Amino acid sequence: MTAEPIQLLSQDGTLLSHPDLSLDQDTVDGAALLRDMIMTRRVDTEAIALQRQGELGLWPSLLGQEAAQVGAAASLAERDVVFPTYREHGVAWCRGVDPVNLLGLFRGTTLGGWDPTENNFNLYTLVIGAQTLHAVGYAMAIVRDGDVGTGNPERDRAVLVFLGDGALSEGETNEAFIWAAAQNLPVVFFCQNNQWAISAPYSVQSRVSVAQRAQGFGFPGIRVDGNDVLACLAATGDAMASARAGNGPTLIEAFTYRRNPHTTSDDDGRYRSGAENDVWASLDPIERLSNYLTAAGLIDQSFLDRIAQEEQELAERLRAGCRSAKDPAPDLPFRTTYTDITAELERQMNDHKAFVEAAE
Repeated sequence: MTAEPIQLLSQDGTLLSHPDLSLDQDTVDGAALLRDMIMTRRVDTEAIALQRQGELGLWPSLLGQEAAQVGAAASLAERDVVFPTYREHGVAWCRGVDPVNLLGLFRGTTLGGWDPTENNFNLYTLVIGAQTLHAVGYAMAIVRDGDVGTGNPERDRAVLVFLGDGALSEGETNEAFIWAAAQNLPVVFFCQNNQWAISAPYSVQSRVSVAQRAQGFGFPGIRVDGNDVLACLAATGDAMASARAGNGPTLIEAFTYRRNPHTTSDDDGRYRSGAENDVWASLDPIERLSNYLTAAGLIDQSFLDRIAQEEQELAERLRAGCRSAKDPAPDLPFRTTYTDITAELERQMNDHKAFVEAAE
């Protein structure tokens, strides 16, 4: 079927036309998108509760950013590769990463938590902006493997890298933009502009929008409503298709809002008003999609009841999985640094094991 113009959602669930993006709505499962957003929020809610109970050392919430993450993730092909920050819990969910494994990094029982090759979803990156260079390096490898621009959907692939607005002030991010543009790499930069880099508003970082910054590097930039899952799906789908075809990078700005503090150790009441948060709470992305699907007759109360039951089962599994997490073996970091351990690293590993055993 010929793609129809993308229909963006207003807050009351009505549809708004967008002339620049296209989406074949017959291929979109709105109920599945809503389920993913609801389940992602439950992961977030439970993790915050576990941190407050002393079970996690820290947790970075994504409240309000579910549509941006789920919409972007839904556009991916199986062979596409994702490089996240530390807040992409919704993308991890959509890529099939067990959410229990997300908790280990913040509990201190693992340095990673999952095998990036199983889901083409790389480990969380805590160093702001570092993942953008990792993504560009991977995109360079895709080019050298000849897996871009062949016209074969079974072969062509691209990289999707997530960043926050604060990462735009990091040297790594700007270096990544330069390399991606100069080498015409198959990478899409997806910036969730949640308007606050911890306590610094976006206005102190830039005089232009995130999307406009792409022009200075010589590749396209597009701004979408980050609380509209369909807009994020359409924009990312177009950009990833262009990247796979060999047309180079795109910067997507998903304009949204971080409704919770930066992390559970942050006090956002010291730098922003509750009234601002209330405004964005009224633009809730889950409520927005639910309104549309309900008005269109695509979901009913029985669907929401089933999701509520699924949420509860997930919550119980998260609690049990977190509390039963075991400390890692002392040799694990050494064995997972390289595919084949080097002689020097093996020597260090044996020394470390001996030290741990002596202490015990």
